[in-house]
Amino acid sequence: MTTDAIDHAPGEHHLVHRTGWLRAAVLGANDGIISVSSLIVGVAAAPGSTASTVLVAGVAALVGGALAMAAGEYVSVSSQADTENADLARESAELERSPVTETRELAAIHEGRGVEPSLAIQVAEQMMAHDALGAHRRDELGLADDGASQPMQAAVSSALAFSAGAILPVIAALAPRSAVLYAVPATALVLLGVLGALGAKAGGAPIGRAMIRVVLLGVLAMGMTALIGALTGAVV
Repeated sequence: MTTDAIDHAPGEHHLVHRTGWLRAAVLGANDGIISVSSLIVGVAAAPGSTASTVLVAGVAALVGGALAMAAGEYVSVSSQADTENADLARESAELERSPVTETRELAAIHEGRGVEPSLAIQVAEQMMAHDALGAHRRDELGLADDGASQPMQAAVSSALAFSAGAILPVIAALAPRSAVLYAVPATALVLLGVLGALGAKAGGAPIGRAMIRVVLLGVLAMGMTALIGALTGAVV
């Protein structure tokens, strides 16, 4: 193979960089679809429920769920950011106090990855001279270079993803009372299938398996809440 052929070879296209936002978006939308649809179905299955109570339950589930997702994501990412900042501050202090020790530590990391000791020292010295904290951030702490965690952005994104998944089941709950138990599950299962396919396609995973998995989980969740709604409604 010639050098020219190597220089003009197409670059590799990896999908792993999508896993962070893809997981958050799919998790939020999936939670919105399943939790809100299940609650609507559970209330609708209870004897004596009315169209208004079903709709109120759906809207309340959408709003409460979106806020809960936002709050949970905010707390989670804030805690992660606090931990990252504390580790970076500790590492920065170590770099000022013991630069030689930190250089050897970085070299040892590269040796562990298969680099020869003499070359590992050279690499570590050059990386330390260029960006010492950045080198230790990546190689020692295992933190990405894409900036600090953003709790507010994560909270808003999570709430929007949840709402996007929940809104159509709530709209389906506007169907006549006798049709809600069919309209909402049908809407939810179609959405789950589409969501599973989109998530699999974006992540380069098998589409069929992803669709089947998420649809079966949706059927299980709605079936259980429908049974519980029917039984508790009858008792009440």
